[in-house]
Amino acid sequence: MEWRDYYKEHTMSPEQAVSMIHDGNRVVFGHAVGEPIVFQRTMARMGEQFHDVEVVHMVYLGSGEYLKPEMAGHFRHNALFVGGPARKAIAEHRADYTPVFFSDVPIMFRDGTLPVDVFAFTCSPPDERGYISVGLSCDYGWQAIKSAKIVVAEVNPNMPRVFGESFVHVTDIDAFVPSWEPLPESKPGKITEEDTKIGKYIADLVRDGDCLQLGIGAIPDAVCSFLGDKHDLGLHTEMFSDGVIPLLEKGVINNRRKQRDPGKSCVTFLMGSRKLYDYVDNNPSIRMLPVDICNNPARIACNDNVVSINSCVQVDLQGQVCAEAIGLRQISGIGGQMDFVRGANLSKGGRSIIALHSATKGESESKIVPWITKGGPVTTSRCDVNYIVTEYGVASLRGQTLRERARRLIRIAHPKFRESLAAEYKERFGEELPREIIEA
Repeated sequence: MEWRDYYKEHTMSPEQAVSMIHDGNRVVFGHAVGEPIVFQRTMARMGEQFHDVEVVHMVYLGSGEYLKPEMAGHFRHNALFVGGPARKAIAEHRADYTPVFFSDVPIMFRDGTLPVDVFAFTCSPPDERGYISVGLSCDYGWQAIKSAKIVVAEVNPNMPRVFGESFVHVTDIDAFVPSWEPLPESKPGKITEEDTKIGKYIADLVRDGDCLQLGIGAIPDAVCSFLGDKHDLGLHTEMFSDGVIPLLEKGVINNRRKQRDPGKSCVTFLMGSRKLYDYVDNNPSIRMLPVDICNNPARIACNDNVVSINSCVQVDLQGQVCAEAIGLRQISGIGGQMDFVRGANLSKGGRSIIALHSATKGESESKIVPWITKGGPVTTSRCDVNYIVTEYGVASLRGQTLRERARRLIRIAHPKFRESLAAEYKERFGEELPREIIEA
């Protein structure tokens, strides 16, 4: 059958596509901007006809109608990364959280740890040969298409066609739902004075020819703003956003010195403004990779001088990092932090950087703490950490004793909390902390 005939025969209404779900199914949504906007909205509207359907995804940008209390018994969310709409449902025990490395998600779909009944996602329209692009979210979607019993593609002309391991033929898809919805956008955050200081400290750790992993938010954008005088930077990252575009346009990031994928910016998903989406559309310098490839530490380490830049919630005086929870309250997830920390550590000349503000908003609590809040997980171990950066400086921890780690971390803590941290230091190590550290 010619692909156009197949496509036409399998195009249906949102209601028809949602009706392919059965009670007890596991339904996986495309990640971030790849979420099926019309499909999920229709699914929630038809919710009363379903029972015990598990809905699985990572970052979710939609309104989350299926997460509402009245949906209990019909849908239960299983979050692989906790985004804003899911936090309340998880806190109220109406949804679940599964800790997982981002790179492991496709593997669990593939090996049957998390069997997929229905996978629904947003894609670009098919090209002249019948191939759709998974667009801005390759990550676990590429494998979910192969593993799911039923695959539903929400075809949206607003979704960019992004090059890389991101193309699927229409005959591998069971149902097509037309959509013209605007794609979710994430506007750049306001860069604070603290962000600017942190960005400058991190930029000073970046050398010409380094291969970067960046994320989204004010701190990565602040870092990018100080990299304009660097040369021949590379990009192999889980995701990037608008802050990277000026560096790509100016040739600061040109990927010339990469040992793996030279000339290509490698990424597994993208999230930002329409400007970003237009930049990556049909751009041959961008290479999308499934997350089990992109975030594989061995693949990351194929490039020399990898610099991973991540953020966190707390760092204790041993250098243990919690990046996903406040005590037992889950606020995000593991994502790809450990994938890239380990990849950077395996890379020749690589460095891993963890950045955070020294205190919570309003300076009510220190983020450098004697110990992680009770119940909080250790996302990145003390042996994996290289640098911790706050607005007060850089603490290099690799190869340092516990005593020296504590000293260096207290030096970059907020001055308001250094005396109490010094008291803990004395109790722990049996000596006074030098005043020059407290007053630095």
